Order: sequence, then structure tokens, then C-alpha cells
Amino acid sequence: MAADTINAFHQAQLPDDRAICAALREEIDAALPQAESKIWHAHPVWFLKGNPIVGYSKLKHCVRLLFWSGQSFEGQGLAPEGKFKAAEKRYTDVSEVDREELRRWLAEAPGVQWDYKNIVKRKGKLERLV
Repeated sequence: MAADTINAFHQAQLPDDRAICAALREEIDAALPQAESKIWHAHPVWFLKGNPIVGYSKLKHCVRLLFWSGQSFEGQGLAPEGKFKAAEKRYTDVSEVDREELRRWLAEAPGVQWDYKNIVKRKGKLERLV
């Protein structure tokens, strides 16, 4: 079911953006086979034990890759996003997707997690899981 909804998300994109989404999805699926993927808030997102780890969305002029705990990664290349611990990378062409860089972030992601799953219960306070 999740694969069908993510496929539908991809099909709704223009060809250049669809190529970026396909490249991101291929690497995410390969790196996080244990993750649950689904459309969440209208965008593809991967979860570990109910906690969002990585996803991407179509913005007006780009595709944004988002790591919910990316500000805590040791690796470079992600820009801070929002008031919590998320970090992003924006792409306008599939040639900009550095697969080695992406694989490093994806390898780091399971070991660097903030508890977004319970953020509402904790009234906006994040706690580090791992």
C-alpha cells in the first residue's frame, strides 16, 4: 500500500522532479530496509519504530530532502530547517544528488534520533533517543 501511494506521489511530479524523487527513494529504501515508508502530511516519509527519520517533499522550485534529526549528524552538507533538529538538502536536478553523501547521511540517521513521535505529548520538548 505505501509503495502505491509513494508511486502516486512520484507520478504527480514533473519529469525532472520525478527523477530526483526516484533517486532519493532508491537510496533510502536500500539503506533503511527496516523502515516503514508512507505518505505523511502529503509527502513520502520513512519511520523507524514510529519515529520519522527521512523524507522528501516538492517545494515550488526544488525537491527537499529532510532528515528529522539531521542537525545532530556529524556529517556535513545539510542545512538547518525549522526550530527543532531537522536539516535539509534541496535539489533542482537529479545530477545534484550525490549518492555517496546521501548514503553517509542515511547510514548515520538510525543512530542519531530525536523523539518526534512523542513531541506533542511532551508539549514540544524533544528528547534524544539514540
